[in-house]
Amino acid sequence: MPIKYFFLILQFKIRRMKRTILPLIVIVFMLSGCAQEYNRVLKSNDYNYKYEYAKQCFATGKYQRAMLLLADLVHYEKGTDNGEECLYMLAMSQYCTKNYEDAAQAFKKYYQSYPKGTYAEMAEFYVGQSLFDGTPEPRLDQSQTISAIAAFQEYLDLFPDAKLKQTAQQRLFDLQDKLVKKELHSAKLYYDLGSYFGNCTNGGNNYEACIITAQNALKDYPYTSMREDFAVLIMKSKYELAQQSVEEKKLERYQDAEDECYGFINEYPDSKDRATAERYIKHCKEFTKD
Repeated sequence: MPIKYFFLILQFKIRRMKRTILPLIVIVFMLSGCAQEYNRVLKSNDYNYKYEYAKQCFATGKYQRAMLLLADLVHYEKGTDNGEECLYMLAMSQYCTKNYEDAAQAFKKYYQSYPKGTYAEMAEFYVGQSLFDGTPEPRLDQSQTISAIAAFQEYLDLFPDAKLKQTAQQRLFDLQDKLVKKELHSAKLYYDLGSYFGNCTNGGNNYEACIITAQNALKDYPYTSMREDFAVLIMKSKYELAQQSVEEKKLERYQDAEDECYGFINEYPDSKDRATAERYIKHCKEFTKD
């Protein structure tokens, strides 16, 4: 390669590197400057300065920085107009960073401290919303789901004409579904355990536990969209219970299983499990026809 072309290529690469590196250097200096300013604000005793800077952080989505400043300001500004806003921004910053448990407590504290405050209605809503967003999957303990239901119900009681009334009502339906799924999971677990007796420390068996769990769920949640799922488990469990019964209980339990199958077909004539119900009936009749 001729030497002049080598230098031309080298100059081109240097110019391209400058175009890439210079913006990065500018960004680094800007970030460094921002960090230095933030540290100055943290150490400052000028609470008006802190308050304005915290508002700026909150408005620009820098919630972690806002939280550190607001946690200090909440105590210093307590009882002032700024104190009300600081507490609400702190709660909302915690919510936006998915710190749901602390957010729920902060929103609750806001409403208790400022029941007629500017953000009272929204704070009360976000008590429930924070708990809602922190609820676990249906298989796990649902204590927080129950707390979220209570919080949304309180919100609707306190603000019957609330702006977010429809959202709160939908949240209640969603939370109730989660409780129903928990019961359905428990009933399925009993059914799947079947004839295993290792967990039956107080007598009884898993099929009986499945039937009781499913029936109680249908009583507690009569309008659930999962009624058919529970009905299938009850029907199958009664049939399996009859099959595994001692001779003196077989007739009674096969009659019960047969009646359950007919009831299932009447209530769900187009069910995908209708064929199973009909097969069970045919087998039950071998014991009940006399």
